[in-house]
Amino acid sequence: MLSFRKISTPTLAALLMVTLPWSALAEETAVKAPAKEQAKEQAKEQVKEEVKSEPKSSPNDVLVRVNGTSITRLEVDRAVKVMLAQNQISQPVEPEVMQQAEAAALDQLTSAELLYQEAVKLEVKDLDKQVADKVAQNRAKFSSDAEFEKALSGVDMTIKDMQEFTRKDIVISNFIEKRFSAKAEVPEAEARKFYDENLDKYFKKPESARASHILIGSDEKASAADRKKAKEKAEAILKRVKAGEDFAVIAKAESSCPSSAQGGDLGTFQRGQMVPAFETAAFALKPGEVSGVVETQFGYHIVKLTEKQESSTDSFDSVKAKITEFLKREKVQKGISDYVDDLRKTAKIEKS
Repeated sequence: MLSFRKISTPTLAALLMVTLPWSALAEETAVKAPAKEQAKEQAKEQVKEEVKSEPKSSPNDVLVRVNGTSITRLEVDRAVKVMLAQNQISQPVEPEVMQQAEAAALDQLTSAELLYQEAVKLEVKDLDKQVADKVAQNRAKFSSDAEFEKALSGVDMTIKDMQEFTRKDIVISNFIEKRFSAKAEVPEAEARKFYDENLDKYFKKPESARASHILIGSDEKASAADRKKAKEKAEAILKRVKAGEDFAVIAKAESSCPSSAQGGDLGTFQRGQMVPAFETAAFALKPGEVSGVVETQFGYHIVKLTEKQESSTDSFDSVKAKITEFLKREKVQKGISDYVDDLRKTAKIEKS
């Protein structure tokens, strides 16, 4: 699995950064009611303070006109809500963050409108059916019409708004596919160059291990007598493990590490993520083997190796298709960005 950033082919929603997160919205309707109510009360208090210093604006106020088409306060506020939700930023937010979000939303809405005005010139086959199908797919992610409408209202949208948004999304997606995606090509040599230049960053998998341990804690500042007592306890436990007692059961009963709740399981880790003595002991083991008593600054450990993965490198052939798709999407993204920049140069953009 490649770990480099995946760039989706931009659509209206991508440009706006306000793709309606239908699954997330569905989950949102069921999360922690008390916490949500508390957040609402906090938001109310913040709004009260803001109202004292700022004049109240109407949702229908026009913030900018793009070649005569208005972008309203409602559209910007709606975009900001979804942007914050997508980035998992809880509201209310700091005034500076809100200002940045509003500026970004207005800029993206402007870019999207410019692109849509060009995209609508291309015919889209069965557009009404495509819109209806997409709306139905989104509706199907909710248990009822009421839940669907509740999710929409959470981002200040009606079903009619969502239908129009979906229509624009499809129109722009069609334009992008024909104008940019279909023409984007990535020669094999270009993919190979990316592979070679990013070999260490993306395609090499370091050695890793999964282990459990039993820790008999003893601070470095403890007296020699206390350290000795802790070590002796660890050695006694090691004998029990060697005699066949269940490692996880002993860890739950005896280990002073929080991992005791999971039977001592520490999960998977790579070299450099554990203290040296522990790491050396763990990577020296074979799966299923148990170490001797290992001393670290935390005390005395008994380590059991569960799994071990040797370092490896993905071959070019195994990742060529993913690299090609990634680079193609990068080219499409760049092409759209440059295209919108050119549209801005000749557009009539009037801010209120």
